[in-house]
Amino acid sequence: MKSKFLNINKAVLAFLTIGLIGCTNLDEQVIDENLGTEGGAPESALAAAYGQLGDGTFVDHGSVFALQEYSTDEALLPTRGSDWGDGGKWRAMHEFTWDSNNDVVKTTWNQLTLGITKSLTAIGSIEKSTVSDKALFLAEAKVLLAFYTYNTLEMYGQAPYRNPHNIYAPIEIRKADTYIDTLITEVESLIPNLADFKAQNTHAGRFTKQAAYAFLADMYLNRAVLKKRDAASFDFTEPAVGGTGNDMDKVIEYSNLIINSGFFSLESNYFHNFDINNDNSKEMIFSIVQKKNSNRNADNDLAYMSMERIQKPSPDNRGTNASCITPEFYNSWNGNFDDPRFHRYYQYEDGTWFKNDGTDVSVPSTSKVEGTGKPWFHFNRGLQVGQQYGPKLLATGNFEMTADNRIKVTKLFTEKNTTLAVDFTPELNFDKPSEAVFTQAQINRGVRNFKFEFDPGYGNNGTSGMDVPLYRLGTIYTMRAEAYFRNGNIMGALADINMLRTSRKREALFNNAPGVAITTVDANTLLKESGYELYWEMYRRKAMIRFGKFDLAGTAKPASQPYRRIFPIPQATLDASKEFKQNPGY
Repeated sequence: MKSKFLNINKAVLAFLTIGLIGCTNLDEQVIDENLGTEGGAPESALAAAYGQLGDGTFVDHGSVFALQEYSTDEALLPTRGSDWGDGGKWRAMHEFTWDSNNDVVKTTWNQLTLGITKSLTAIGSIEKSTVSDKALFLAEAKVLLAFYTYNTLEMYGQAPYRNPHNIYAPIEIRKADTYIDTLITEVESLIPNLADFKAQNTHAGRFTKQAAYAFLADMYLNRAVLKKRDAASFDFTEPAVGGTGNDMDKVIEYSNLIINSGFFSLESNYFHNFDINNDNSKEMIFSIVQKKNSNRNADNDLAYMSMERIQKPSPDNRGTNASCITPEFYNSWNGNFDDPRFHRYYQYEDGTWFKNDGTDVSVPSTSKVEGTGKPWFHFNRGLQVGQQYGPKLLATGNFEMTADNRIKVTKLFTEKNTTLAVDFTPELNFDKPSEAVFTQAQINRGVRNFKFEFDPGYGNNGTSGMDVPLYRLGTIYTMRAEAYFRNGNIMGALADINMLRTSRKREALFNNAPGVAITTVDANTLLKESGYELYWEMYRRKAMIRFGKFDLAGTAKPASQPYRRIFPIPQATLDASKEFKQNPGY
């Protein structure tokens, strides 16, 4: 049985879920991957709060990802022929024409505020219970509430709250500029009751002390922006909450607690952080645990969205030919195309490399898809440019095979125009430069991003067993480097950037060569380096705002006003509740 509010008209979901906190039905007992327990209502309520992270919110391309990536110089989702028009809602994110009725803006708000609701429900349920580990569960629920609230404040400037013990209490509207300090203080006060990483049955799917440190570093790094969003510049070195040091000192302090903890280390194979089996990555600090065919929704969007329709990991799977990299971001890699984070070739068990350059004749068919046993074709990872090659699907529904039962590799042509080669170009060249619209003949423009591994399990395009990282060790080094830089410690910033660069290694095809260190760093270099490390991880918008680049014109994007640094409150929410006021400019 689902919570009663899930059947409410979505147009008023953001308001009504808050009003129904006290009426949430928790009769269904959830066997939860995050808690590792099958328990009563308190465990179920906490499981539901964790589950909301993965029920579209941070894993679907059309929610937080869309706001944090499609609005930047890193990514866009253009209209391609007859596909991906959808009333212009995707283009609006990159063209900066979104308004309070945009479906992406509304969906993301609803999902985040539902996370707030579920966290408040969990807090109320745990506090009334006598469950073992009550202090731990309560601390986790409260940090989850803070996490959903922070992300809502960061993207929308305001967030709702209601006392979880009184269903008749009035709704409170918390504002980013006045509440960020309280939020930081609350999370800091909860750390003593959180477990260390992997203690008390915890792991990267739960809020541990180390995950809270990462969260606090994130909040301190962005505190100046939240306090004065429309400022021409930000004071990153104002005194920290509590008066000890400045904001950047706190970013460094919390980063040090993670880096020096001994729990985490950088992966030499950068792309292992985004593999289907990345639950054993040594970098994961806080991630969304995805399980195929479980009662938690699992999403393949981060891999599925960039892949062309004719690119088929198995006979039952395909991509969808949607999102791509902007020319600005691709060109930022000039001089760094050999960086281990840019691209990685796949090697099969028999030693065959998929070169994707026309020299491939075939690859082994010994790699099989879970649940179907059909051949699994592994595409390369990272940014894909130029003519694409892969398996051909026959009318029988099977891959074309060679005489010795290997998967035949062929030059690919688009699904909807069989004479148009699949040739990804860095240039986008829209006919109308301010509109991200391609004709059918132009649909393959744009470099594609295969950073996340496509999970073809059970022949289902939509689900994945890959955990989605929210904070990993690479994130922490990137944040600490920026904090060092803003504190005037240029050598400290350079050392962290080079730690990321040289810890990553290329594949055996290139003798496992490490990345190359750089000798200097300035603000522009630091923004580029954060892009190299964290692209497609819902980080870019925040970084661009901090570095003063978000308002600039770019591909299919005009110069924009500072009010666009946050998104509007959905009109449906304003219509349902007098407590909310629209953000300035909308």
